[in-house]
Amino acid sequence: MIAIPQSSKLEERHNRIERMLVVAPYGLLLVPTVVTTVLGAEWPDALITLSIAAAAAVWLWLMATRREPGLIFFAGLLVLIAILGSRSPWFAGLFGFTGYLYAWTVLRGPWRYVGVALTAMINVAALMGGALGSPLEFAAYLSFVVLTVALVILFSMLGDVTAERSAAYQQTVTQLQDVIAENAELHERLIMQAREAGVREERQRMAREIHDTLAQGFAGIATQLQAAQRAGLAGDDLAWRHHLDHAIRLTRDGLEEARRSVRGIGPAQLDATLLPDAVAAIAAEWSDRNGVRATVSVTGDTRPLHPEVEATVVRIAQEALSNSAKHAGASRVGVTLSYMDDQVALDIRDDGVGFDAAQDAGDGRFGLTSMRQRVARLGGDLEVESAIGSGTAISATLPAVGVRAADGGPHA
Repeated sequence: MIAIPQSSKLEERHNRIERMLVVAPYGLLLVPTVVTTVLGAEWPDALITLSIAAAAAVWLWLMATRREPGLIFFAGLLVLIAILGSRSPWFAGLFGFTGYLYAWTVLRGPWRYVGVALTAMINVAALMGGALGSPLEFAAYLSFVVLTVALVILFSMLGDVTAERSAAYQQTVTQLQDVIAENAELHERLIMQAREAGVREERQRMAREIHDTLAQGFAGIATQLQAAQRAGLAGDDLAWRHHLDHAIRLTRDGLEEARRSVRGIGPAQLDATLLPDAVAAIAAEWSDRNGVRATVSVTGDTRPLHPEVEATVVRIAQEALSNSAKHAGASRVGVTLSYMDDQVALDIRDDGVGFDAAQDAGDGRFGLTSMRQRVARLGGDLEVESAIGSGTAISATLPAVGVRAADGGPHA
């Protein structure tokens, strides 16, 4: 997790420095005023100095109240610094520093350098007591002025660079915080979408399981009860009992499959047998129940596959045979399970009445939709070929993922 400095602390520090810069000129004015009036000068002269210092304080206050003090206010400040500096070097050494401060913050462009130079000339002259009579004294004066101007400009520029870097850093922190906030919002949105997708997927899974277990079971039970009713009306007790036994068995199997679907357990046919045997058992039971001959053939080298793959093959076999019994009116059905190098295929063909596959592809039949969804979840392909009067062929091709596949294999 990235640690971001709190912008509020940086702003608080910056505001504290600005408050100190506002108060500092008054402190630099107060100290020499106390030294020269209370400790140094006689009362009439001290009163004059005190009055000028008060005027300087008012002038500073006026500069602080204006948004952009400008050149006039700075010129007035220089006059006050010069007057006070002529009365005592204490003012030149302390209060005179405010001239450098305001020259760099109030003035703009080349006027900054002019303001710094004028302030240095006034302060150095006051500190030297105005003794500039000899060439040596004048040379010393110029040397101090140049050195002072150079140092003030150097440190002022360093301060500007620091302020710019601080502002840039603050902007970067703000932008980074905005990005983190956006990422957090996006992460929360993705979580919500994933949760909604999970809910939809679970609903689709339950719909498929209900269709492939309860719906098929009820349809089979209804068919057997109707057959039993016809046999009873015809007085055929053997057929009546045969169909009734099938209905009871379908009821029990449907109840068990419903429980397994709720618990997310695969088909019961795969509990203790291999996939080819499970497909053969499904076809045999379907054939016995519907009175239609069903043949099963297996090609290729049989091997255990991932449970999801085998469960999908079983469900497609159940659904395809159920559709054949309900709609095809077939006299025989052929089921072929083919093991290939990297694929497994299930083909179910009947000789029934068939249908227009192109026209009925999007009719909303849940059986075909359920089969397509199951195959698509595992990256497989489902093809349906049929024509009116020519029977129907359903072919499902799935990746032959082994039982030892890593996490990259099929997922529920």
